[in-house]
Amino acid sequence: MVTVIHSLTSPKRKRGALLKKIHPRLRFGLVYFGMSSPLAYFLTWTTHGTWLHGDERGSIDKKHNARHSPVLTPDSERITKSRDRMGADSFMLVPDAKNVVDQTVRDHCAFREWELPALNVRSNHVHVVVRCPQNVSPETAMSQFKAWATRRLREAGHLGTDAKAWTEHGSTRWINTESSLASAVDYVMNHQD
Repeated sequence: MVTVIHSLTSPKRKRGALLKKIHPRLRFGLVYFGMSSPLAYFLTWTTHGTWLHGDERGSIDKKHNARHSPVLTPDSERITKSRDRMGADSFMLVPDAKNVVDQTVRDHCAFREWELPALNVRSNHVHVVVRCPQNVSPETAMSQFKAWATRRLREAGHLGTDAKAWTEHGSTRWINTESSLASAVDYVMNHQD
């Protein structure tokens, strides 16, 4: 059991740091009691500018991101506004760049001693199913993958020094059962065409 002994009226930054010291999964004042650790995470992120809000494939934003909530409907005006605010060109992964990202994720997992049940790097998005230690959040794992992949893409000449490779965040799903893990691995490896 976790006992929070600090006032939640303290400044947000200090409160977050304190909560993280008490328990690494506590963030932003959210507490999940009775939840077991996930078996793995299913992470997905897109390349910069290739899947904008209002896209016909569906998207989510800060107001439409609750679990099982519908995605945003197609909206060409919103796509235009999003494209105007991008600040950089869209980025697609050519085959050599996909290989760089793939190898970077594999190397990072080997270095961190994380298990990598599935990985699929596409031209405009990346899917990763990864098992991390309990103290590593899905956001942390995804941020590390994106940061190292960006560095390696720049070193290989696939990305300029000021260019953006990735969208701001991505999808971070917890996998809690063996059947969900098998489904996620199957989706990543066999259902991407």
